[in-house]
Amino acid sequence: MVRARPMRADARRNYERLLTVAVEAFAEHGEGASLDDIAKRAGVGSGTLYRHFPTRQALLEAAYLDRIEAIAARAGVLAVELPPGEALTEWLYELGAGMIRMRGLKALLGPAVTDSGSLVTTACGDAVKVAAGRLVRAAQDEGTLRADVEPIDVLRLAHGMATASELADGEGRHLRRYLTLLTEGLMAGRR
Repeated sequence: MVRARPMRADARRNYERLLTVAVEAFAEHGEGASLDDIAKRAGVGSGTLYRHFPTRQALLEAAYLDRIEAIAARAGVLAVELPPGEALTEWLYELGAGMIRMRGLKALLGPAVTDSGSLVTTACGDAVKVAAGRLVRAAQDEGTLRADVEPIDVLRLAHGMATASELADGEGRHLRRYLTLLTEGLMAGRR
């Protein structure tokens, strides 16, 4: 078993500064934020950025992993607080709102939900997959969600719903309305 060496203190500081600046840059400019600008704002060279984060996708995932895990954890909280169908609906709203509020998050989840048949294997994709699967199964067991709906379907539709809401007004004010249209179409007994 090969163990990763712990980072030196200066490398750890650089890593943390890069993440802090990346979150700010992605919030300001979306997923297309300049990586060179991120490195410069963090006070490091581009080589240092690429040593820690070899791709834009790696930096996006590292920047948003804690937020994705928090959104995924909300599925468990909502599953305890609400009936299964309502828990799924509320979680989809929170997921959609997060994709609109945190620019770059939608781009991070986009490749995860476009993979044929399953989410791309990443920490972010895995967390969302588990959360969606739990809520979908519970709503199906309750009888409020159609039996033919797969978790990946729900995640793709949530991504589309957030995109549509953002396109409507740039701020996502239509998110709840689009969510209602979406969930009514997914309800059991409707065809």
